[in-house]
Amino acid sequence: MDSENEQQFSVQYGPKDILNKQFKTKMRGYDPDEVDEYLDSIIKDYEAYATEIDRLNDERARLISRVDELNKQLTVAKGTASTAAPTSTAATNYDILKRLSNLERHVFGSKLAGENQTGADPHERGQF
Repeated sequence: MDSENEQQFSVQYGPKDILNKQFKTKMRGYDPDEVDEYLDSIIKDYEAYATEIDRLNDERARLISRVDELNKQLTVAKGTASTAAPTSTAATNYDILKRLSNLERHVFGSKLAGENQTGADPHERGQF
């Protein structure tokens, strides 16, 4: 985990500290039963927050590892694509030129054969 992005917090009192706290009683103090009841509800909230923080930290760690894994896959994919692209493009261009040549022979084959037999250059005959 990244220590620069991770915020540290310290807790002064844990659930047990709150539960075991004893207050001094005075003549006109708070009702001890009411204070205990209130502190019990605080302890429940405190434990719920601690559980949620633990769950979120676990999820954060899982997501960070997933991001690292996906970044590695992306790096590998980029490397593969950059090396494979020129080869496939050259092969595709070669295939297109070969097909075009075959098509020209098929369509213009008789005309080209007739001109070649006469031996006349189209430029000499003034056609171009």
